[in-house]
Amino acid sequence: MTTVVAKIWRETGFIENDRWVIETDEVKATEEQKVLLPLADFIAAAEASNDVGLGVLIKPADDVTALEPYLYRIELVAVAFPAFNDGRAFSHATLLRERLGYRNEIRAVGDVLIDQVPLMLRCGIDSFAVTNATAIERLAANRLPGIDVYYQPAARSAEAGPGYSWRRRNAAA
Repeated sequence: MTTVVAKIWRETGFIENDRWVIETDEVKATEEQKVLLPLADFIAAAEASNDVGLGVLIKPADDVTALEPYLYRIELVAVAFPAFNDGRAFSHATLLRERLGYRNEIRAVGDVLIDQVPLMLRCGIDSFAVTNATAIERLAANRLPGIDVYYQPAARSAEAGPGYSWRRRNAAA
């Protein structure tokens, strides 16, 4: 099986020599790299030490609120998008930013497609592990699709322009 190497993108461009690794049977971290630990392994490591600068991989079924006691020790939270139609990582990123107050890096990993990047940015995701050739090409050319109209507030405000504020209606109205 061939392992596809992801290119890491931020709004400032592609990052060379990213030190974070998700270990697999084929990929192991070197001494210069840091491992993104699955949630259970992360909690065990955090409980066993006082280390800071840790990284954690949140999968769709994980409870992101379990990170709350350790947020000040986490340098990077990677939220997994195993398929383009699984949007639970959007919720994880929003919870981290808005309810838990996490301010360090959140990275999208997995099936990152170009049309979802602006929505991921609005949810508070600020870096992307991209393997999709079309997405890499468009990001390299700085050609992101726009969000013309939005209905709900987000961790990050949309560009100035037409929009609708969050609307709540009660049963009596």
